[in-house]
Amino acid sequence: MLELKLDARRGSFHLEVECRFASDWTVIFGPSGAGKSTLLRLLAGLDRPDHGRITLDGEPLTDAAGGAFLKPGRRKIALVAQQPALFPHMSVNANVSYGLMSLDRGSRTARVEEMLELVGANDLVNRRTQHLSGGEAQRVALARALAPLPRLLLLDEPFSALDGNASDALLSRLQSWLRDHRAQTILVTHDATDAYATGAEVALLHEGRLAALGPPALALAAERQRIIARLG
Repeated sequence: MLELKLDARRGSFHLEVECRFASDWTVIFGPSGAGKSTLLRLLAGLDRPDHGRITLDGEPLTDAAGGAFLKPGRRKIALVAQQPALFPHMSVNANVSYGLMSLDRGSRTARVEEMLELVGANDLVNRRTQHLSGGEAQRVALARALAPLPRLLLLDEPFSALDGNASDALLSRLQSWLRDHRAQTILVTHDATDAYATGAEVALLHEGRLAALGPPALALAAERQRIIARLG
């Protein structure tokens, strides 16, 4: 379970969020500039809040008042951004196995094969990442994030380069795998259909504040009415 009480300022932008994410799958929804990516960076430990505290399963990750701050590499948290940050001089195999140095060679090979099969990219194993398409790169970035078996997966619109059918199929496989491995997931999106498709808890951000938290039909009631009005 993820609990946070955050107060962070970046220039003129102010993010202030206090909530508890108890679901194994949470969708963060909101327009551009709502603070979605900022929130993920704070959870991943890439940024520090001015004030506040973040705990995961009771363990403090960040505590501004107490001075506690767990470095990103020690959090067992994986972040997959919209633009994959792969190592261009390395093969797909080397990218996915990058965080698996504690495993023996056979275990690393098996884990890489499992992850690439999960994301539908096992035919790319020997390719250089600089030659991948946008969709292929996003699949590989996801496989690399999953390989170390994170306890929390942060997804910042990671399927934007995939078409609708491919994205839906990958999302379905991913949800099943994460459920089996007891990994909590937070998916950031600006597309309301993603929230309804996953059937998950939804957190609605607006101008750096948590506007709603709950089932899609409840949290996105106002957004649903706005979409219907536009279609009409």
